[in-house]
Amino acid sequence: MLTVRQLLDGKAHNHVWAMHPDQTVIEALELMAEKNIGAIMVMNDGDLVGIFSERDYARRGILQGRKAKTTPLSEVMTAGVFTIKSIQNIQDCMEIMSGKHIRHLPVSQDGKIIGILSISDIVTAMLKEQEGRIQSLEQYITGY
Repeated sequence: MLTVRQLLDGKAHNHVWAMHPDQTVIEALELMAEKNIGAIMVMNDGDLVGIFSERDYARRGILQGRKAKTTPLSEVMTAGVFTIKSIQNIQDCMEIMSGKHIRHLPVSQDGKIIGILSISDIVTAMLKEQEGRIQSLEQYITGY
């Protein structure tokens, strides 16, 4: 089974995009639009303190009447972020994401955040693994 580290290494754009909790929502949204990502990590002195996603903006920003230009990320981010270790596998990711109803999962290695996986990354990887198993079984059955 594919490890989280292997999946991260195979991603075309594996970069840790992060902002400080005092930065504004508009700054985060601009970065997310520029990088075409749906979430960023919120970090303070190298420590993960939260995650900010488009969903957070909709639910804790817009719907609560907050202004993107003046609201700090600390007011709208999701704190208490679940993470996964790089040595774990993609099945572990799926269990955490579905069990906790989350769409983004930061990855840690040796106590440091090294990347983030989305539910799309996990589903795509699981489908590729499944296709590989099917091909192997077909080859075994047909003898080719």
